[in-house]
Amino acid sequence: MAARQPGAPTSVSRQVPVPAPDLETIVSLAKRRGFVFPSAEIYGGFANAYDYGPLGVELKRNIREAWWRSMVQERDDVVGLDAALITNPLVWVGSGHVANFTDPLVDCKRCQRRFRADHLEEGAYGEVPRDANGNPLCPYDGGELTEPRQFNMMFRTQVGPVADEANMAYLPPETAQGIFVNFVNVQQSMRRKLPFGIAQTRVSFRNEITPGRFIFRTLEFEQMEMEYFCMPPRDRDNPVEYLALHRQWVEERLRWYIEVIGIAPERLRLRDHDKDELSHYSAATTDIEYLFPWGWGELEGIAARTDFDLSSHAKLSGQPLTYFDEDTGQHVVPWVIEPAAGLTRTLAVVLLDAYSEEPDEKGEKRVVLKFKPRLAPIKVAVLPLSKNDALRP
Repeated sequence: MAARQPGAPTSVSRQVPVPAPDLETIVSLAKRRGFVFPSAEIYGGFANAYDYGPLGVELKRNIREAWWRSMVQERDDVVGLDAALITNPLVWVGSGHVANFTDPLVDCKRCQRRFRADHLEEGAYGEVPRDANGNPLCPYDGGELTEPRQFNMMFRTQVGPVADEANMAYLPPETAQGIFVNFVNVQQSMRRKLPFGIAQTRVSFRNEITPGRFIFRTLEFEQMEMEYFCMPPRDRDNPVEYLALHRQWVEERLRWYIEVIGIAPERLRLRDHDKDELSHYSAATTDIEYLFPWGWGELEGIAARTDFDLSSHAKLSGQPLTYFDEDTGQHVVPWVIEPAAGLTRTLAVVLLDAYSEEPDEKGEKRVVLKFKPRLAPIKVAVLPLSKNDALRP
């Protein structure tokens, strides 16, 4: 694929994308057909929380297994892990999440609603009104907004019977850190040589202020992540080989969505992050984006995390997180490429992309979900005899 400027999206296909169905159509279908329900609906629901019904559970399991098959079982350089959800809170200090995992939050002084300041600028709420100086106003009632303040998105909890700071812990906001703190355990027990990867899938939690877009962004979600450890570059300031490896993983992950999951290529694109939007741990990040009903949105991010995580945890813990290079006789800190996919977000994309309408034998419209066979929640159906000629063999 041709080189491109950071931040400039690159289309995957030259075909003009067919618009996805509107979100209300998919939300209604998902509930009627047993894919996704609003959580605790009999009590009025709960913002940004959803339950997965009988077909949703099977579809999610099939997507997860397809990812695991591709990333672990069909490769000889990646192994699996299942790390604890609740762990030593120092893990999140070492990773930088306690200090840096924040979003800019603003409040409407009139209606008291809260918004992420960046979402207002990015069009998540459509065209927002502005004051005479061009500052955004509340998208609901035009009220004045407070100055942005940083809001940490991690959920806190308490371990044990005493609720104090000494017993404080966090729900994990991402999947990666359990992999990093287990790097030496996995490498030594499996006798792995660089490069190799460690993969896992699990639930993450983020206390996010969201505009409400079904399961695209929720408080609780499942991630599918792999950390690929490689030798550090010879030139840290110009890591040519490392960035080439990052590009290889971008292409590999894009291929998976098209060939394995069956997403229409014209609804996918690649976007490199600008320097000012990179995460605190990333030297480069490329998003695989999907054309949602409201516009382009991230489906998966492939991040070049360098040696940030291993070095940070080694510094705080006092334990070396290194790899012994037999060729040079030296201990080195590996660099990392991270393909990080959202399972629940992928499920939403699969529903959107599989949706189609076609006429039945009476010429009336019917909805058909055209899943890839390996993803379909139901593989075979045994039906009773019918007088309907269309159902006869």
